[in-house]
Amino acid sequence: MKKNNKPIIAISIGDLNGVGIEIALKAHSKIIEICKPLYCINQNLLTQAATLLQQDIPDNFTLYEVKGNFNIQIAKVTKESGRYSYDSFMTAIELCETKEADAVVTLPIHKEAWMLAGLEYKGHTDLLRKHFHQEAIMMLGCPEMFVALFTEHIPLKEVASSLTYGDLKRFLLDLHNSIEKEKIAVLGLNPHAGDNGVLGDEEQIITKVISDLNKEIGFEQFVGPVVPDVAFAPYFRKNYHYFVAMYHDQGLAPLKALYFDESVNISLNLPIIRTSVDHGTAFDIAYKNQADTLSYLNAVKSALEFINN
Repeated sequence: MKKNNKPIIAISIGDLNGVGIEIALKAHSKIIEICKPLYCINQNLLTQAATLLQQDIPDNFTLYEVKGNFNIQIAKVTKESGRYSYDSFMTAIELCETKEADAVVTLPIHKEAWMLAGLEYKGHTDLLRKHFHQEAIMMLGCPEMFVALFTEHIPLKEVASSLTYGDLKRFLLDLHNSIEKEKIAVLGLNPHAGDNGVLGDEEQIITKVISDLNKEIGFEQFVGPVVPDVAFAPYFRKNYHYFVAMYHDQGLAPLKALYFDESVNISLNLPIIRTSVDHGTAFDIAYKNQADTLSYLNAVKSALEFINN
């Protein structure tokens, strides 16, 4: 749905004890120029947050009311803030499902607060998988470099056993269906990509999947397994902008070292468009008017690109 030729973006407000609401207020004047943001929060909590920030609420700050009330506790992990951030996110999803919004953009939640609230989900992406019964892919980055994660929030000791032929092939095929033409570098799991079995044999699985899948899709889209410690070197990134990391820190440590401020989180392989900031609640600077808005602005722009494509 579009009004006045601008897409409607449902903004999931995140954990109100963190920096999300500050970012939404600070960036509003820029966001309103490119879309119609619909903020999933009620007036009472918005007023409370704006008062703590000593910021005015813009007249054109449009709300979609999410019921609930509690005292914001700056930089604290609380079940109340966790539950409200969940309710805001679910409201934003429903707005897309009913075609009242064109995409969801999420501000940061706190996973421990969700746990305290009794929620079973590890985060946004986990919830999206279970809600839509589809294998959402978490991809983070910016135009210079995107990283899709084969495994996400699991202990490192479980990564190797999670790397099976069937699971990796399904993951890469879903990624191909979302990104049909770009070359994608697939990282090995072990140091030196296993050194031909000297440092591990998981790369045999990766090699077999890449070979079989490239034959199925009809061109050499996937390349690898690439030695992980050189994959993000400047000479390599000249030729590849999309990467698959076998585990969380393998992909996100270099990404955040290079592009921390501008990166976004994109959920692929879903019936709705969802993008997010690529940072957490930043309790250390919450309500100090120090939060950077660049990742949020880029998340909205990324959502608009998906809408327009």
